Amino acid sequence: MKITEHIKQAEGKTLFSFEIVPPVKGQNIQKLYDNIDPLMEFKPPFIDVTTSREEYVYLDKGNGLLERKVTRMRPGTVGICASLKHKYNVDTVPHVLCGGFTREETEYVLVDLHYLGIDNIVALRGDAMKHEPQFTPVKGGNNYAVELVDQIAKMNDGKFLNDSEEMQYKPDFCIGVAGYPEKHFESPSMKSDLQRLKEKVDAGADYVVTQMFFDNQKYFDFVAAAKAIGINVPIIPGIKPVAVERHLQILPKVFSLDLPDALVKEVEKCKTKEAIRQVGIEWAIQQSKELIDFGVPTVHYYSMGKSDNIVKIAKEIF
Repeated sequence: MKITEHIKQAEGKTLFSFEIVPPVKGQNIQKLYDNIDPLMEFKPPFIDVTTSREEYVYLDKGNGLLERKVTRMRPGTVGICASLKHKYNVDTVPHVLCGGFTREETEYVLVDLHYLGIDNIVALRGDAMKHEPQFTPVKGGNNYAVELVDQIAKMNDGKFLNDSEEMQYKPDFCIGVAGYPEKHFESPSMKSDLQRLKEKVDAGADYVVTQMFFDNQKYFDFVAAAKAIGINVPIIPGIKPVAVERHLQILPKVFSLDLPDALVKEVEKCKTKEAIRQVGIEWAIQQSKELIDFGVPTVHYYSMGKSDNIVKIAKEIF
């Protein structure tokens, strides 16, 4: 079922969903199941599964020579989506990236997802590789998320890349895209960033899921500004509880966001790791309650491989 259909069927009740990352290459999927099992009590209608782009590793060939090889640290998004869908009878939402994929490779992934009965996709540009000063697509790949949305939308209309005629059998993907309540770090202004979001919606995106934020007013302002320029699709807030002290430095740097002073002060007062984790849980609970009062369609939690804090939050909310 499509995300938009889940939202419609909820008739105004806020849904619970979460996002997971695939295990590191070589690990068993059981660890992932162990983290997901406690969360199924809260009846998530869908689970997002991230995708990692390629990375370079250098193999020592001796005599001072290095050989560059392409690898993926966390492969398996499509297989994990299929596994979770059938194990838990839940809709799964794979993230599909521009970065690291040609348009033809993207089409093959989309065809596989359609075969598997997966109805939803989050379309993302993805990040630059570590050695790149800015994002660079592979030859023949999509450069921007709007181009990826357009490719998926055309497939929904039966228009495949190398077929001269419209295909009789075609998917009907529900397309999600990313939104940034505090602006994408590459955008010159919030107004410009919102315009890029509108372009993705105009190209065929059905809903928006936001980057994490810790100040709900940033989300409320973002939704109001989006509606003001004609973005009328559901905008799902993304929440991540602070879990360790280093998040105070890492999250603002990696995700270009602000942490409220009140949250920072509470974390800095903590004497133990457990106390910091509890502060993050309590902050996310209050965020969630306020968002639900606002009438959000879903509260989407970034679990990032560990679920114990998300379980404690969900017990208070759902």
